[in-house]
Amino acid sequence: MATRGSRSEKVKRIFQQFDGNCDGGLNRDEMADLVVAVNPRVKFSDAQISAILDEVFRTYGEFIDGEKGLTYDGLLRTYDDGAGDVDRDFDALGLELNSDDNKGKSAASSSSIADERVLEPHKKQRTAAWAASPNHGIVFDETWKVVDDLEILIKRLKAKQVKDGKMKGDNFDAYSDPGWSRELGPSAEMSEKRVVWEESGHDYALFVKELGVLRTKADGARSREEAFDGHMAIGRVLYEHQLFKEALVSFKRACELQPVDVRSHFRAGNCLYVLGRHGEAKEEFTLALEAAENGGNQSAYLLPQIHVNLGIALEGEGMVMSACEHYREAAILCPTHFRALKLLGSALFGVGEYRAAVKALEEAIFMKADYADAHCDLASALHAMGEGEKAIPVFQKAIDLKPGHVDALYNLGGLYMDMGRFQRASEMYTRVLAVCPNHWRAQLNKAVSLLGAGEAEEAKKALKEALKMTNRVELHDAISHLKQLQKKKVKPNGSANGEGAFSIVEPSKFKTVGEKTALRPELANTLEIRAFQRITRLRGCDVDLLKKEMTENDVPVSYSGGGVPEKSIRKPNLEVILRRLLQFLKPETFQGAVKAINERILSIFDETGSGRVDLGMFFSVLAPICGGSPDKRKRVAYDALLWRPVNEGSAQIRKADALKYIKLLRAIYIPSHGVSEMLEVHGEADVSMVSLSEFLLMFDDPDWGFGIMSSLVKLETGDRTRHGRYACSVCRYPIIGSRFKEMKSHFSLCNQCYSEGKVPSTFKQEEYRFKEYGSESEAMKDKCLCFNLQSKSSSYNDP
Repeated sequence: MATRGSRSEKVKRIFQQFDGNCDGGLNRDEMADLVVAVNPRVKFSDAQISAILDEVFRTYGEFIDGEKGLTYDGLLRTYDDGAGDVDRDFDALGLELNSDDNKGKSAASSSSIADERVLEPHKKQRTAAWAASPNHGIVFDETWKVVDDLEILIKRLKAKQVKDGKMKGDNFDAYSDPGWSRELGPSAEMSEKRVVWEESGHDYALFVKELGVLRTKADGARSREEAFDGHMAIGRVLYEHQLFKEALVSFKRACELQPVDVRSHFRAGNCLYVLGRHGEAKEEFTLALEAAENGGNQSAYLLPQIHVNLGIALEGEGMVMSACEHYREAAILCPTHFRALKLLGSALFGVGEYRAAVKALEEAIFMKADYADAHCDLASALHAMGEGEKAIPVFQKAIDLKPGHVDALYNLGGLYMDMGRFQRASEMYTRVLAVCPNHWRAQLNKAVSLLGAGEAEEAKKALKEALKMTNRVELHDAISHLKQLQKKKVKPNGSANGEGAFSIVEPSKFKTVGEKTALRPELANTLEIRAFQRITRLRGCDVDLLKKEMTENDVPVSYSGGGVPEKSIRKPNLEVILRRLLQFLKPETFQGAVKAINERILSIFDETGSGRVDLGMFFSVLAPICGGSPDKRKRVAYDALLWRPVNEGSAQIRKADALKYIKLLRAIYIPSHGVSEMLEVHGEADVSMVSLSEFLLMFDDPDWGFGIMSSLVKLETGDRTRHGRYACSVCRYPIIGSRFKEMKSHFSLCNQCYSEGKVPSTFKQEEYRFKEYGSESEAMKDKCLCFNLQSKSSSYNDP
């Protein structure tokens, strides 16, 4: 990190470079020259320049000196607020510091803290840039003495731990940077080595003891303000040296001394986030936000960074939609905040809103052309939109900017896999493993890509390496799959997973044996619903929890465009409810669940883009795929419709609402029927009422209702069943779930291949007759039954 002197000096040199008339201010023309010069790769239009200058001169009006323009303090404040990167701009301009600005200091040999102090005026010492800031730096002279003593204590601890080989460093540079606004003033470097201190030794215990003495000294200050100043300074020095637990103690003490001060809550939130305590970090940032909003213009300049960090903390809890709100607010408050725009784009990508994500990420790149993380996420969004060819050069740009960028390399490997370019994919995963040798997903995908490239032996080696990293059941299945391929000696038929040669048979040629055997089209739809249920983990949410949400939480009534009353809420508020329902999920899994729900359900609910959702209808749509008995799920769906304002107070629901619900249910979960059915109910004026029993008849109708639910329940209970050594005759994977046996040729298919109509090319028949076995015990009973029938038949034929 730059020292206090070097940072302010850099800003001063930049200021002097563009203060052409040397009047101590940057007028609009001089500011325009600065903006263009520090963004050499960006081609600004006159309108864009004018908009940027209007925003700067409006936001920093207190630093505008009449016709002279923005003062040096004003320019320093813009950098402090994260509107630019001092080091990047300084380098872009090719400027240099004066040689006497960064003179080295010699360390004294005495072990006494007092003797080790550098004998210079306090404000010329080596503490970080924040200390001299007039806005939130050190105020009292006594605090400087405490800071000097603390720096010496840390230097001693570091020297001992380095000597003993206890200090560790993690390679955080490789991953996408979270855009963390660590400072209220100077923005943090885009990437930084994480230091891990050894806290169990005697030297660390001694350090903590001596640190306690300094804290006591700060508490003994002459006034509450001076004590606050001391604890804030101690916390910031500790934070700079990545002693986060100790820094948190100091910031918490500062919060006690001045509960409504923005800075202490903000920095306590930063510490908590780094320590992985995201919920507590969110609470601290919320307090900081309230304090800043109540502080008037004096604290307004802090709001963008508080919004950014609150958004990051929310993402840490899996609350991506809520995070979007804060990133968006930060970008509105500070339009040049490229990190806020990048984070907004990444979060929008995380909830499946790809077009909006692309727009935000392109704006971030427009402001900072060398932002590797923004390039990486932009490429991922383009890939998700099906624009793979456009995504490749964008991924490559991210890798050019940061050659060891793990996310870019890994995601580019996935793109190459999707395009069937398996050799290139394998190369990307190899590069990921060069940076992160224990990245088991990269190792597994490398094996799959090698298999797709026809290199079965190399794929097997890669799989074994992945197995050493993790013992997940998917790896055992993949190894079993490879063995099946080698055993059968089947050449891949242009397929990434080594499928044998197969034919796709039209549905009419698939016949079923027995009443329990699923029809092929119905199974295909059920498998899709089950896949959605697995991604969202809604089976783990008991349907009674939906009922509890309806009875215990009051939702205000609003009116739609047509004047119809409904209990509607905004998407971020809906996300809070989903978090309560799915509180058993880890944050990253919850993010995936919200993304799937947003893409599949909310996209149909909010076709107009209002951002609001009819909560009663939403609960009724969720109910059929939640946990609980089928009858209970249907009852809660009915109760959710009763809970809507249009039906509230009645024991029955309107038939128009029931019809709309059923058709909405089919449009969401059986998309092969399309959303066109939904158009039929618009404007429907049927005012007749429907009882629960009538509703159940409509729901269970196999053709016009949601009769497929019985098949879903069957899948829920049996789709983890294994069938011994049986493998699918098409995909060669071990059969999990139902086994479909062809009764004439005796080959077996898995759920997926049966639903897709795939049969081995070696078996050509006019029709195929399948029987479904939910388990091998069923198959064994069937065998015994056949054996008994054959025995009886042979006894009847005996003379």
